Amino acid sequence: MSLKIRGLVKINAQGKKLYKFINLMHENRIECREQYCRGEVFRGNVFRRDMKKVSELANECSIELKTAEYDSLSARLYRYRKRIGLFMGLILAAVTMLFFSQTIVTIEIEGNTSISDDIILSALAELDVKAGTPLYRLDLRECQNRLKTMVDGIAWAGIRHTGSRIVVQIREVEPKPDMSLERVPCNIVASRDAVISSVLVQSGELKHIVGDYVPKGTLLISGVSDGQNGKTFIYHAMGDVRGTYEENVSFSAPFDSQELIPTGKRKKLRRLRLFSLDIPLSFGHNNYEHSNASTTQKRLEFFGKELPIGINKTDITELSFVGRTFTEEELSQQLMERVYLYENNFLDEDTRIISRTIDISKNEDTLTLNVTYTLESSIAEQKDIFIK
Repeated sequence: MSLKIRGLVKINAQGKKLYKFINLMHENRIECREQYCRGEVFRGNVFRRDMKKVSELANECSIELKTAEYDSLSARLYRYRKRIGLFMGLILAAVTMLFFSQTIVTIEIEGNTSISDDIILSALAELDVKAGTPLYRLDLRECQNRLKTMVDGIAWAGIRHTGSRIVVQIREVEPKPDMSLERVPCNIVASRDAVISSVLVQSGELKHIVGDYVPKGTLLISGVSDGQNGKTFIYHAMGDVRGTYEENVSFSAPFDSQELIPTGKRKKLRRLRLFSLDIPLSFGHNNYEHSNASTTQKRLEFFGKELPIGINKTDITELSFVGRTFTEEELSQQLMERVYLYENNFLDEDTRIISRTIDISKNEDTLTLNVTYTLESSIAEQKDIFIK
């Protein structure tokens, strides 16, 4: 093993003064291994450090000398001795591996269902458990005890590390079952002004029938009834009452407006993301008055695991205001899109649209759609009965 590290050179010497050459090697204390001599040929193995002296002796004795170096660690280092970048890269790789082996690189959370990862990671960050923190600075037992008190809903927490990976195991508090409110005395009243379209009574006394107009707050199903002998019974009224009603909504927009349109100018900015640090890799900044930016991130991976090192690329597009005049048809189409958006997002799923009437009005600057809906939905609302 030491020979492979130190490096041996195989020599082949030929000439008439061969024995003088061999004697001079011995006199100069040049170590030669596995010597072989026959006729005018001499072979052996010498260390590379002695090759300069061996060459001088061969020239002095007019010896033809041929050499071949054995493959060894020292030989490889000698061949690459001028490649500074290679050695710097190896040193950097070794330092990086040593650094990451003692530093938090990734955090994995297991066992949480109702508590989001972001909430747990935010609490861990307050405890300094985050990417880039040296492991020797952390008391994981103390961190897991404090994590339970910092985040509501955690019954038990365990934190362990495998190399540079932190694993946080969570056991959540079992939710208490909802208390049944079916025995709480209550009436059912109207939640809005409407005309009753259908009724379903499961418990209680119906006070209005289909076709009746009822203002908001009107008693629909009573949870109070008078029994024989003057006794009064109070219980939980149950049922569903649906009603029809009108709703008015207006949507307006100007004929002349300003729109942000891309100008065609773009900038690309790159930043090195090292843990929580952003290091600029490109010059310049976003000096556009109006712009649209999109950012993409590419992380380095090591054996399938993402490292907290990556490149953030930001693509910035300049926008400018451009005046535009819409025709009545174009503006009506835009406003109708807002009508459909309102119906899909602001009306309850339980609400049924019976009819829609649209009245268009305009002036010199603005177009307005006045929409009148006839809707049907549940108008039943529980109201507790308080007994003094």
